[in-house]
Parts: sequence; C-alpha cells; structure tokens
Amino acid sequence: MRILVTGGAGFIGSHIVDRLIEMGNEVTVYDNLSSGNAEFVNENAEFVKLDLVHDIQRMKLDDFDEVWHIAANPDVRIGEQSPAKIYENNIQATYNLLEAMREAGVGKIIFTSTSTVYGEAEIPTPEEHPTYPISIYGASKLACEALIFSYCHTFDMQSWIYRFANVIGRRSNHGVIFDFIHKLLKNPNRLEILGDGEQNKSYIYIDDCVEAIIYGLKANEKINIFNIGSDDQIKVKRIAEIVSKAMGLNPEFVFTGGKRGWKGDVPVMFLSNEKLKKLGWRPRYNSEEAVKRAVEDLLEEIKRK
Repeated sequence: MRILVTGGAGFIGSHIVDRLIEMGNEVTVYDNLSSGNAEFVNENAEFVKLDLVHDIQRMKLDDFDEVWHIAANPDVRIGEQSPAKIYENNIQATYNLLEAMREAGVGKIIFTSTSTVYGEAEIPTPEEHPTYPISIYGASKLACEALIFSYCHTFDMQSWIYRFANVIGRRSNHGVIFDFIHKLLKNPNRLEILGDGEQNKSYIYIDDCVEAIIYGLKANEKINIFNIGSDDQIKVKRIAEIVSKAMGLNPEFVFTGGKRGWKGDVPVMFLSNEKLKKLGWRPRYNSEEAVKRAVEDLLEEIKRK
C-alpha cells in the first residue's frame, strides 16, 4: 500500500512511519520541519519537505491509497500567544489536505487528534462525551475533526480519528518531561513547575500509542473515533520527582500559578480506552512506567549529542 504521512519527521509521526514500513508499506513523508527533524525519517521512506499551508500546488496525492495526517503545531501553550499559528498549522493545513485528497480521489484518512477536544470532562472520558475545548489548540483539533466528518459524508471518504492522552517517549521535543529535563540542565538546584503540581493526567508511551492506532484500523465504519491513553493517571509533582531522581538531583520545587499550568490547561485528564480494548489492544505500561521510560529515553538522547 502507498501511504502519505504528513508530519512524518515529528515525534509521533516518525514512529508511525517506522511501523508502517515494518508492515511492508511504501511511505512518503510530507513535513515542513518546523518542529520535526529530518534525521527521524526512516531511511526507507521518501521525504518531501513541504508545507501544507503554503505549498498547496506541490501536493500531489494521486498515487496514494490513504493519508495519515499527523502534522500539526504540537505546542498546546502557544495558543494564548499566537492563535493564528494554531489556526494555520492545524485547521488551514487540514482543509488544504482534504481538498487535495478529494481532487486526487484518495478516500481514507487517519487523523491524530487530542484529549483536549473534551475540555474539562467527566472521567474516565468516553468517546461519546460532549466536546467543549477550553484551549485554542483543542478547539482547532475539534475543528479538524469536524472538517473530516463533513468530507467523509459529503465525498464518501472514510476516517479513523484518534484522541490522544499525553504521548511520551524517545524523539519528543516538547511537553512536561522535556521541559523539566532542560530546566534542570540549566539550573540543577531549582525546578519551576507550572501550576500547583496536582495536575493529574494520563501518560502513554509512544510504542503503546502506535500499536493502539494499528489496532483501531480493525474498525470499518465511515467514521471511527478512538481514545488512546493508559489505564491510570500521574500527578505533575510525581513526574518532577521521577525526573529529578533520574538526573541525580534534589532541586527545590517552585510552583507558579494556580491549578492550571497555563490558560487552557485541563488539570485532570483520564480517557476511557475501553473501545480500543474491545478490539484486543492493551497498554503495556501504566503512566508512571511510561514516564520513567520516557525520561530514560530523553536523557540517553542528550548523552548522544
């Protein structure tokens, strides 16, 4: 099968490319490298440096059987400072891609969404829960989902949409673990923690996440929506303790702000993953195990540089 992966040089996208190639697919990667790294792209994939917003004329999708749309602005916090970037990189890019798919007759799209589409939801949160995002990022992802829904019904496409908890592991270049490690490298004696440290969320290791996506493809409705997350939660303060211990440090924890780490932050998040479990998937790691593995991954990557 010939597959296009947008954002295939990024953290999650590059792991998806690796897995698709292991499964025997021919993969082409589109990525503008704004947050990705060309070194992450599997050597057996074709790489095209392309921006989904500005390089519309260069998008040639005629030869592809399906599209995996992973490209997005991954920084949830940027929405407060620059909503336009979130709009362009998420909503406009998705519209452009769907139009290119329609024109080329490509009928299948796999899309990576986010738990933030739910906002402050009841937990554990099932896929049927109402969506009330409180962040620009969450709103943009929900808008992308709506565009995909409409194209599926209007142009007879089929979609698989995955709403992620916090995905962590090797190649990550953002998020709380990445931030803590780099803060401590600059100042081993003090660690600023956004919020009160009591934020309690689900974290899933990258390998578990990719396998969950593959399991979800067993579903065959016109629109297939799945949550992907671990079976438990972990508090931010505990993550800070794990990172500090792994680095051999005992810093002072300094908490800034109230219960939210930033405007739009959802302090408590725990997705129900029962729908995927019915297809046979199970996460191998709980949240704390995932955090420990991710910390080891990122520290090892720093040593190699």
